[in-house]
Amino acid sequence: MVGDLLDRATAQTYASWFRALADPTRVQIVEYLARHARPMSVGEVVAAVGLAQSTVSQHLKILTEVRFVLVEPVGTARHYRINDACVGCFPSAADVVMGRPAPNPIGAC
Repeated sequence: MVGDLLDRATAQTYASWFRALADPTRVQIVEYLARHARPMSVGEVVAAVGLAQSTVSQHLKILTEVRFVLVEPVGTARHYRINDACVGCFPSAADVVMGRPAPNPIGAC
């Protein structure tokens, strides 16, 4: 039944989240930023993951597009930090996709 389907807009949001985390480096970046719980420069993230700055910047761009990561201007630089609200909703997305009730409604993200 169509009424039993997840609504299309929510499904698209969840799909964008899953795509953003479909790369192991991006998962590592999210985990690193979440564990350190403070804004970090691209250089700090580069040092942690051991990849070229341009590669890390591309990964950060993808993560900011889905709002897992937020950008804060600091002078002429940009610092990146985890978006606790968005990342907190991610387990809910996985629950919904697996047919379990969501502990956090998507509107809270």
